[in-house]
Amino acid sequence: MKQSSQPETSTTTRADQALRPSVAATATPSAQLWRVRSLAMIFAAWLVLQVGGLFRPGLLDDVDSIYIEIAREMMLRHDYVTPYINGVRFFDKPPLMYWMAAASMHVFGVHDWAARLPLALGVLALLLAVYALGIRLFASVSPAHAPDRGGFYAALAMATSIGPYLYTRFYIPDILLALWMTLAVHLFLIALDRIREGRSALAPSLAFAAVMALNVLTKGLIGLVFPIGFVFFYLLITRRLRLLLRLHLLASMAAFLLIAAPWHILAALRTPAIALPTGLGLPARGGWAWFYLYNEHIARFLGKRIPHDYGQVPIPLFWLLSALWVMPWTAFLFPALSDSLRDLRQRVTADERRREAALSLIVWAGTVLFFFTLSSRQEYYNLPALPALALMAAGLLCRADVPVQGAANAASQSAQRWSLYFLVPFTTVISLISGYFAVVAPHPSPGADIASLLAANPEFYNLSLGHIFDLTGDAMGLFRGPLAVVSISMLAMGPGSYLLRRNRRKFAANMTLAGAMIVTLLAAHEGLARFYPILGSKELAEAINNTGLTANDSIILDGELTSGSSLIFYTKHQVHLINGNVNGLWYGGLWPDAPQIFESEDSLRKLWAGASRVFLLTYAPKKRMQDLSSFGGAHVIAAAGGKTVLANR
Repeated sequence: MKQSSQPETSTTTRADQALRPSVAATATPSAQLWRVRSLAMIFAAWLVLQVGGLFRPGLLDDVDSIYIEIAREMMLRHDYVTPYINGVRFFDKPPLMYWMAAASMHVFGVHDWAARLPLALGVLALLLAVYALGIRLFASVSPAHAPDRGGFYAALAMATSIGPYLYTRFYIPDILLALWMTLAVHLFLIALDRIREGRSALAPSLAFAAVMALNVLTKGLIGLVFPIGFVFFYLLITRRLRLLLRLHLLASMAAFLLIAAPWHILAALRTPAIALPTGLGLPARGGWAWFYLYNEHIARFLGKRIPHDYGQVPIPLFWLLSALWVMPWTAFLFPALSDSLRDLRQRVTADERRREAALSLIVWAGTVLFFFTLSSRQEYYNLPALPALALMAAGLLCRADVPVQGAANAASQSAQRWSLYFLVPFTTVISLISGYFAVVAPHPSPGADIASLLAANPEFYNLSLGHIFDLTGDAMGLFRGPLAVVSISMLAMGPGSYLLRRNRRKFAANMTLAGAMIVTLLAAHEGLARFYPILGSKELAEAINNTGLTANDSIILDGELTSGSSLIFYTKHQVHLINGNVNGLWYGGLWPDAPQIFESEDSLRKLWAGASRVFLLTYAPKKRMQDLSSFGGAHVIAAAGGKTVLANR
């Protein structure tokens, strides 16, 4: 191996030398290896999948519309410190996602697509961050004519994998955690490079601290746990913990606090502790600090959060989903992981950047996945680990593209073998199932409400994808078109890409894989649009608006806020709740400034008999009409997705 031109210092140890990248790997800055064609293809995939999905369907009830409505209310109140939803203080999450949506709506207007735009831009930033990191890790093992190939494959995998796409269909922060984690890993590796070269690591250390602060403002204290955990375990494994002292800890801490501390301090000051009711497991006094810092972080980690309004995914399923979310690129993840472990077992290798890549990606994914193995977990909590998995798979595909003189390419053989024995059977089975339902599913009657074709399984609704379990054979008739598209695209994805790979058209095989997956995801999005009446209430809100809604009218939800939270955004009207002082609103509802929005059966009847017009969104229209008809009229305004809007006049 060619020796570095940098002189060795007296403090350099054998461990430092063992992990020193070759000159070939570091001589060319990553930015100089970016290719316009690769960027254009990444941008095109992002444009089709992310921007193309901004405008339909409408906002979903629950977290999607709740987070975006909080942003709208921030704009109305001009209060960007204390989040409110429906006029009630909301302590669950930090503010960065709200700030982003509010800023976008301030520029483009109060539209659902405008509120969603920052998340789509965050995905684009993630793809570019993965691309840049992939170039750094795999430039030395890429084909000579395409030194950015590893970064390109990794970015394409992130753009077209199931998990990143599914969990950007609604406005949640987890994909941004993947962005911050990708940037943090890259900045740390740059800092190590500078230390090895005898240069100051101040700039990447400060940038690392800034990214960590944004991570904390996105989803709380795990924004500290994951980057710090990665750095600690990386240096521990390489026996270089002493390098922590050269990462400018005091300056980095100051930069972190400068960005992250102001909101936390102001939030605590503006919501000080008050006396709390007894008998609920609460402390005698509590404010923002108790709920956000203890209840939302420590208690959630221990599975003791109050209220326990979220599902718990079993550990084996959580790990299985971590692989599923990277489909179809999971086919190359398993051999890539095997290669990475083999690279780490080798004490001397011709390409030290490859050892760095193996260690970085394993520690990164392991830190995230093992943390949630010990903690409370939901299906999508593994998203911050997905860039590491995508990069790992991309590294194998990158090495498979390199021609080897006089010998078989082991990576190419692994990719071909896993395509044949994993990807082809998997996609073929899905193609057959999708094709079967596309052909034999009964045609629903014209105007049929999708709710009438589903089976209710409320025990799964605490899971983010719980409504999937409601699907029946009869309901499949509504999805015949998307199912037919999926059936065809799966054949291209599996058998089609395999035939190209077997004929040594490896790049074409990977492009076919990505293209077929884009078609599959677009079909899934169309399926979501058809399923939307179950998940959202935009049509019902528009029906209420069309009656000439005024400020004197009342809108009431028959249950908790999540039963129809998108009504608030689309009607721009505060809603009242019947027996709804639970889950997201219960704690904020304890504060003296909470509006009088919590109704009982008796207060509903009084409002219904009053002089003002009242709209009631209910899942039990027959029962409500029988009960309320004696207190006033009970007219059906609109019905969709098993929900009905009644009015008293």
